[in-house]
Amino acid sequence: MRWPLWLALPALALSLNSVRADGPADVLDKAPSKFAKSGDLKVHYKSIGEGKTAVVFVHGWCCDLTVWRDQAAALNGRARLIFIDLPGFGHSDRPKIDYTMDVFAKGVDAVLTDAGAESAVLVGHSMGTPVVRQFYRLYPAKTKALVFVDGALRPFTKDPAETAKFLSMFIEETFKDTAPKFLAGMLHPNTSQALRARIVELVSNSSPQVAVSSMKGMVDEKYWKEDPIKVPSLALMAKSPFWTEDYKAFVRKLVPDLDYREFDDVGHFLFMERPKVVDEALIGFLQKQGVVK
Repeated sequence: MRWPLWLALPALALSLNSVRADGPADVLDKAPSKFAKSGDLKVHYKSIGEGKTAVVFVHGWCCDLTVWRDQAAALNGRARLIFIDLPGFGHSDRPKIDYTMDVFAKGVDAVLTDAGAESAVLVGHSMGTPVVRQFYRLYPAKTKALVFVDGALRPFTKDPAETAKFLSMFIEETFKDTAPKFLAGMLHPNTSQALRARIVELVSNSSPQVAVSSMKGMVDEKYWKEDPIKVPSLALMAKSPFWTEDYKAFVRKLVPDLDYREFDDVGHFLFMERPKVVDEALIGFLQKQGVVK
């Protein structure tokens, strides 16, 4: 049985086609690093622009905030932007704890507080989708809207045996061997060699303990309740057999105010593979929410 793309390693970097000498890397890379405290954890983030409402970008599994370079360039000067390294990833602290969706959502809230943002449109890729959904559950008054980037709103299976079988692929001792192989079968055929190499690089930089723990946290059934999402939402999805008509009907019922978009000829990493097309859809949605100039 194949597992859906949202459980794959998230899009971890730009292809060479999307990197310009003057461009995407500069905006995000030049922004100063800041740290918020979430309990005993230091959470790394970067903030660009001003305003009490922010567009907050939440990366996926085994990723960090650098995956959003194109989006930082596209939205620079048009909105308040916040990019987060979730606890355990990037430059955030990596203690030996259970990395649950609650830990991540509270880390996001700590960043908003530290940055002086009172509300947010949260953009979550892959694992970032259950993270921003949990943030909405915990902090509904701070959630202006949600964006799901090739992330799921229901589990692939409710069979505990299937879940256990899937999780058995990921153990700390062999993680850096198995994770790239797991991902290889889920990349789009047109994925550049540069992007493939960057994936390997970021997997190598990920803590096996954090990665395995967060995978367990991501599939924990308690985070997959079918409570409705009552804020405006956008789904930016790679066209895939995993996102069936039944799934689309489910999410439209779960999220009454949902704009569901599909993109052809891209993989799980659509916001990096075809950033201009994806950014256009994202910006249009953000304009409707009144957060983009």
